[in-house]
Amino acid sequence: MSFDFKKIHIGELICKRVEECGIEMTRICNFFQCTDVEIKQMFRDCDMTAETMMKWSKLLGYDFFRIYSQHLILYAPQGNKIFSIPDKSKSRLPKFRKNIYTAGIINFLIELIETGEKTKLQVIDEYRIPKTTLYKWLDKYGKSKKI
Repeated sequence: MSFDFKKIHIGELICKRVEECGIEMTRICNFFQCTDVEIKQMFRDCDMTAETMMKWSKLLGYDFFRIYSQHLILYAPQGNKIFSIPDKSKSRLPKFRKNIYTAGIINFLIELIETGEKTKLQVIDEYRIPKTTLYKWLDKYGKSKKI
């Protein structure tokens, strides 16, 4: 299954997950302490607050934030710095050691290379993928051996 990370409609994705999990509307309403009309409105919303998304993630056992992380990996690679950003060592925000690469991202990058749309060097530079990591992926999943 391919997902378009460019167009994220979080309400639709949450609605799909609710259907997959088979959770009753009364349980959802009790969890959020709101009416079914308000829940149905959330399903129509293409964005929502982080607090609400966190609640949905907990209720449905799915990390909806990761969808946005994948969007950032694909469409705002770390190497494309337009503005001057302060030294990372002085930041008070949490630091993460590794990027999150899902099967979809890995397949997407391998497909770019195999179709000739991008070279290995372009993928390494544009998406800041370590060279050894990319070559391991190509060896393990390349030539139609999808994850």
